[in-house]
Amino acid sequence: MNSDDYAGFSIAQTFYRAWDAGHYVASRSSWYRIARRAGQVHDRRRQATSTPKKIPELLATRPSQVWSWDITKLHGPCRGQYFHLYVIADIFSRKIVGWRVEDVESGELAQQMMAAAVTANGSAPRYLHSDNGSAMVSGPMSLLLQKLGIAKSFSRPKVSNDNPYSEALFKTLKYDLAFPERFASLADAEAFCTWFVHEYNTNHRHSGIGWHTPNNVHQGCTTPVSAARRATQERIWRAHPERHHHGRPTPPTMPSTAAINDPHKRNPNLSHTG
Repeated sequence: MNSDDYAGFSIAQTFYRAWDAGHYVASRSSWYRIARRAGQVHDRRRQATSTPKKIPELLATRPSQVWSWDITKLHGPCRGQYFHLYVIADIFSRKIVGWRVEDVESGELAQQMMAAAVTANGSAPRYLHSDNGSAMVSGPMSLLLQKLGIAKSFSRPKVSNDNPYSEALFKTLKYDLAFPERFASLADAEAFCTWFVHEYNTNHRHSGIGWHTPNNVHQGCTTPVSAARRATQERIWRAHPERHHHGRPTPPTMPSTAAINDPHKRNPNLSHTG
């Protein structure tokens, strides 16, 4: 009952899931009796995961330093049926570096997604940030991060602002005009997400990164884009300077850092080292 795979479930859910996995050692009433004796009939996640209370503070000065990930539900064809979209994003470039759609939340599936993302990216991040869901704190995920040398960072309970990049990404997804109210099947959900991830990474101009695309920022290709924008603005300004009451226009700048609860705002004396 205290294992990572079951820590987020009720006693009844744990009992039947373990039973389906071939682990039947006692009746359901015995499970409840043992859990009650241990004071774990209610929510057991705090004991199982040691949820942190400190404020997470992470700073990225380039891509592949800090990744953020989360899982959101997608409505399936029937009421109460959901598909689960797993997404990993680089907080500096905003690029989606890993994703998958599944029928369930699982630590093993999260581990596979993370391993594939690191391979595709060519390097592992220094930090991985998430909330405290069962898949996030699962044993398989923890073992992989330890093996890859990735430090774990977790949001505080019930503080959505501690994971702003994943929250903003899911909002962009679900506010897209093409986003359907329901998906007819897992295959339909995968097809839509495949299209969305490509459009988001390749064509979406993101306000948080100087209106560049995540791919361009992640690959370090923003300089020629900014130069072309500047040349266009210069040409228009020279042709019609009277239209620009505030002087010569300049293209939006690319922020030099991205942060989760920026430590420099709390302590201005810190240096901006990656």
